[in-house]
Amino acid sequence: MITIDRQGRLLLVSVFGEFTLADFQEFEALEIASAGDGGPLRLLFDLRQMADFTLDLAWEEIKFSRRHPRDFERIAVLTDSQWVTWSAWLSQSFVAADLRVFADAQEARAWLEEGE
Repeated sequence: MITIDRQGRLLLVSVFGEFTLADFQEFEALEIASAGDGGPLRLLFDLRQMADFTLDLAWEEIKFSRRHPRDFERIAVLTDSQWVTWSAWLSQSFVAADLRVFADAQEARAWLEEGE
């Protein structure tokens, strides 16, 4: 399950349980609708409650990143999983955004709000 909240140029996305292709497509549709709406977005992706993700989702995320490399200015990934940290690091190869991994939500949010 996924929740998405847009606050101006900031997208807050949280994943609970299994992260599925349908969840990612929901995120993708909102991001595409927001693209070109005043510049690149800042994204907080909270994956602390994610139990698992599907292989088709991983492939879709790579394709999405390659199609939209400049849609995000900053991406904060919130996780305590080393596997997710490595995946985020790999994803940075496909986007122009400044991407950082955080364990603390307040630190992630503060970094995203710097310079706004």
